[in-house]
Parts: sequence; C-alpha cells; structure tokens
Amino acid sequence: MTTSQDAVLEALKDAGAILHGHFQLTSGRHSDTYVQCARVLEDPALTTELAEAMAGSVSDRKIDLVAAPAVGGIIIGFAVAQALGVKFIFSERQNGVMTFRRSFTIDPGARVLVVEDVVTTGGSVAEVIDLVQAAGGEAVAVTSIIDRGGEKAFTAELLPLLRLEVESVEPGECPQCAAGTPIDSPGSRRLG
Repeated sequence: MTTSQDAVLEALKDAGAILHGHFQLTSGRHSDTYVQCARVLEDPALTTELAEAMAGSVSDRKIDLVAAPAVGGIIIGFAVAQALGVKFIFSERQNGVMTFRRSFTIDPGARVLVVEDVVTTGGSVAEVIDLVQAAGGEAVAVTSIIDRGGEKAFTAELLPLLRLEVESVEPGECPQCAAGTPIDSPGSRRLG
C-alpha cells in the first residue's frame, strides 16, 4: 500500500472503519459519519505502514519523544515512536483531567511529536500539548491518521495522512436528534 490520501481512504473502507449513522463524537459534536480507526489498527502490518508514513512526515525534524492521548492514540503513537526510534508515552484521564501517569516524564527541552488516530476539534491533542509544555518540552508538531477538518483547539502544525471532511454539528443543531434517531457514542471517551 502506498500512503497517498486515496490509499489511506481505501484502507479505511476495506477495514470497515468508516461507519454511517448518528454518532456523538468525543468532542461532543454529532455527525452522520464516524471513523473507527481501531478497525485499521487491528492489522499490525497496516498499522506499521501508516506509522512509517506518519514518521516520514516529520523526518526533517529532530524528534526526541512521541506522546499520545489514551485510548485512541496509544497504538498508532507507539508504532510512530517505533518507526522514529524514540521513546513513547501516553496521557490518560484521572478524575476527568488529562495527565501523564505511570512515572512518565519529559526531559526539559525535549522535542515531542504528538500523535492521535483521529482529530476533530483536537481537544485531547491540546491537552497533551499543554502537558508537554508544562513539563518543559516543546510540541514540535501533531500527526494523525485522519483530520476530520474544522477549527482546532491547538495551534501546532497538524500533519495528517488523510483529510476527511465530515460534517459535525452541535447537538442542538443536529437534524438526526430532531428526528428522534437513536445516537451511538463509539469513541473511547463516552459522553452523555
């Protein structure tokens, strides 16, 4: 597989990762399309190919560490770190607050690549960037398998493998909610 945008989209479709229905995203917004990257990440060979392409997007930068938010970013973050030959850490929520646990540390001045599977608003990514900066590191860039488009909660450069413009709306503006269509929340951070 080449990692062109078309090839990545085809891999997602082949894996059954693009779902249609009525979904509540981790951001809280609603959409009629959901990308379940876990279906792609079930395949170690495909995960390795995607991770190598993501690592290639930052090959001109010195990266000391990869950090990712749990749960969605753990597998692809680890694979990207492996491709780059650097250490990997992940953040997770403790009492609703994103934090680095498990004795993870960031050396002052470390150049950190933040990795996520899918970025919609980038709220979790922004929290990881804040943690990196609070520890004295520098968030060099963000990479993801998919960028769902729209305004982001962070200003770091985003280097996705695929830009997949999928409309999402606030719950109060959702036509499927207005029609009474049942909603699914398949993300790792269940809402409402």
